[in-house]
Amino acid sequence: MKRLQAFKYELSPNGQQKRQIRRFAGSCRFVYNKALAFQKDRYEQGEKKLSYAGLCRELTQWKLDTSTEWLADTPSQALQQSLKDLDRAYTNFFAKRAEFPRFKKKGVSDGFRYPQGTKLEQVNSRLFLPKLGWVRYRNSREALGTVKNITVSQSGGKWFVSVQTEREVETPIPKGDAVGIDVGVARFASFDRPLAAFDGKDYLEPLNSFKKHQDRLRKAQQALSRKTKFSNNWKKAKAKVQRIHAGIGHARRDYLHKVTTTISQNHAMVCVEDLKVRNMSKSAAGTADQPGRNVKAKSGLNRSILDQGWFEFRRQLDYKLQWSGGWLVAVPPRNTSRTCPACAHVSAENRRTQAQFLCVGCGFEENADTVGAINVLRAGHARFACQVSDAPKSPAAGTHRGESARQG
Repeated sequence: MKRLQAFKYELSPNGQQKRQIRRFAGSCRFVYNKALAFQKDRYEQGEKKLSYAGLCRELTQWKLDTSTEWLADTPSQALQQSLKDLDRAYTNFFAKRAEFPRFKKKGVSDGFRYPQGTKLEQVNSRLFLPKLGWVRYRNSREALGTVKNITVSQSGGKWFVSVQTEREVETPIPKGDAVGIDVGVARFASFDRPLAAFDGKDYLEPLNSFKKHQDRLRKAQQALSRKTKFSNNWKKAKAKVQRIHAGIGHARRDYLHKVTTTISQNHAMVCVEDLKVRNMSKSAAGTADQPGRNVKAKSGLNRSILDQGWFEFRRQLDYKLQWSGGWLVAVPPRNTSRTCPACAHVSAENRRTQAQFLCVGCGFEENADTVGAINVLRAGHARFACQVSDAPKSPAAGTHRGESARQG
């Protein structure tokens, strides 16, 4: 079977290459925004949306225009990929998978993509990018397979390159048994039983990456607010804030990758709750007419939820289980921590506190998160038995073998 996988590295460009990279990213952003404005104008005039091929023809005219002839300095394929991204955004919008495309801002998700014409020399730790030449990179691991495309992106003031490869791998055979996982804030992940892969522990402590650096980030943001906007000192202070944010994100992703890799390599089926993280972390501020209650407490809870990275945890489990031949089963979260695993009695009174579960029916006592993991595993077994022979309507609705491996 074929496997698509991305390998991400930090670039080490020289001064001239850095300037060129910023110019290329700005040109791609300009083309995306210009094409989006062009499509909006067509819609207001009652005309149909222009296809990707039609936008490429318009791009040729923009390059010939004296006011935008500088677009010719950027690789044509990178500009075309921006138009392809816009066309995909429109497709997702009409399919009700995403919101309407928005204009891109400078400094936010800057980057561009090369679909071909690149070369990778891992022995010399350098890669060739059209109109940039040979660029050094930090070769932290070997990129396996044939290079399909290369994406250059910025994060925390540094430039990174993501090399997507394709290779043939043997059909994976699932290893291990099934495990139920209940995610939370006090405990990042609770298991239905102690796992040997985690030294006999039945839960994992949260990393709380944001919480650890919250004070340092607050001071850096306060220092930034006191600077004159766009001054040299303001740029330095902004770069410091970006570095702190990047460090928080890198630590969180590293922790999640280590945990999900261990789980996927040791279990054939993983059962998790089908949590709607976006809805769970919505603000409780309300409106001026109907103000919310306990806004400060809810804000702190939202921060803690987002600090755990539950969605990313599930996404990584999804594609890593696909690579190992396993299954991810998402079950409805209703009453998972209120149902007694001993007598099946369901009551809100069973959960006396956030951590304690004490069944009012039979007296069974256990940690509430562990009880949730046990019930998630049982519900996962039932759902898997019912749906394994029939394709589910939605990946989030039941059993599935992963979505996509955006980062390996």
